[in-house]
Amino acid sequence: MEDAKANKIKTFVYISLRLLVVIILIAEILRQNFNNVSLCILTLVLFMVPSFFNKRLNIVLPNTLEIIVLLFIFASGILGEINEYYLIYDGWDDMLHVINGFVSAAIGFSLVDILNRNEEVAFSLSPVFVALVAFCFSMTIGVMWEFIEFVADYFLKMDMQKDTILPVITSVILNPTGKNIAVVLPIESIVVNGIPWNYGGYIDVGLYDTMTDLFVNFIGAVTFSIIGLFYIKKRGKGNFAPRFMPRRKTDEEIKEERDHHVHHPPKE
Repeated sequence: MEDAKANKIKTFVYISLRLLVVIILIAEILRQNFNNVSLCILTLVLFMVPSFFNKRLNIVLPNTLEIIVLLFIFASGILGEINEYYLIYDGWDDMLHVINGFVSAAIGFSLVDILNRNEEVAFSLSPVFVALVAFCFSMTIGVMWEFIEFVADYFLKMDMQKDTILPVITSVILNPTGKNIAVVLPIESIVVNGIPWNYGGYIDVGLYDTMTDLFVNFIGAVTFSIIGLFYIKKRGKGNFAPRFMPRRKTDEEIKEERDHHVHHPPKE
C-alpha cells in the first residue's frame, strides 16, 4: 500500500516537473534566450537518468531518492539558474550542496555495500570502512563539481563560482619587510579602470564560494555516512537509510520484467 502511494507521488512529481520545464522552455524560446533554452533541454535529459539506471543498469532507486534527485535537478537548473534563486536567496546554493553531499554519500554507500554483500567478491569490509569510503566518494563528487565550475568560469567566462565582497585583505605579500607575517589591510575604496567602485570591499573571485560549497557538502556527507554506519551495524533494522540507497535488482525482479516484456511488448 505504501509503495503504491509512493509510486503515485513520484509519478506526480515527475510529470509536474517535466510540464513546468516544457512551459519554461517555450517561454524562453519566445524570448529568444537560447542559453536558458539549452538549460531546459539539459534538465529534461537529466530527468531521464533515474529511468536509465533502472532499465539499463538494473539499479533500483528508492522512490524517496528518485524524488529528491528530480527536485534537485529542477532546483539547481531551473530555479537556481533561470529564476536566479542563487542570487535571490543566500542559502540556496548551500542547501543544494548539503543535499548533494547527503545523496552522494548514500549512493557511494550503496555501491560499496552491494559489493560487500556479494558472495562472488572475495573481501569483507567493516561498517566503519564502508562509511569512510562513502564519505570520500561524496567529497570527490563535490570536488569534481567545483572543477567543472572553475573550468566553465575560466574558459566560458561564466560566473558559476559566485564572488564575495571582502572588506579586508590579509596577505604576506603586503608586508614591506618581506617577512612571512600577514599584513591586515582594510579596504576603504577601490578603483577599477579609473572608475571608483563603492561595494564596501574587494571582490574575491570564487574562493569563499568554493570553500563554502565544499564545507556544506562535507556536512551532508558526514550526516549520511553516520546514518549508513548504524544501518549496516543493525542490518535489517530501521527504514530511513534504505530510502536513499540504490540497490541492484534481484534475479527474480529481472526475470519478472523480462517475462512482462515478452507477454506485453511495447506498442509501435
